Amino acid sequence: MNIRYVQFAKLRNLFEPRKPRNPLVRIALGLLGIAILAVLVVGGVFIGAAMILGGIAWKLFASRKARAMRKADPTVVDAEYRVVRKAALPQAR
Repeated sequence: MNIRYVQFAKLRNLFEPRKPRNPLVRIALGLLGIAILAVLVVGGVFIGAAMILGGIAWKLFASRKARAMRKADPTVVDAEYRVVRKAALPQAR
């Protein structure tokens, strides 16, 4: 056998997961893994929802502050406009 192969096999075996032989321990570890996965998923959903709500609140408060800080420009006319078709315009002579 090649010495490099033996060293590689030892290194590979070091990080290779081993399943326990006892069926009850296997079931317990499987349930533990599922529970950890469920906690991570639920935690991620709550953290994501909190981030979305925080972003919405940030936008609302930032826009309110910006509106309060803005002063009206006397050269700007605020109005509502309506588009009129050409046929409805009166004839200019």
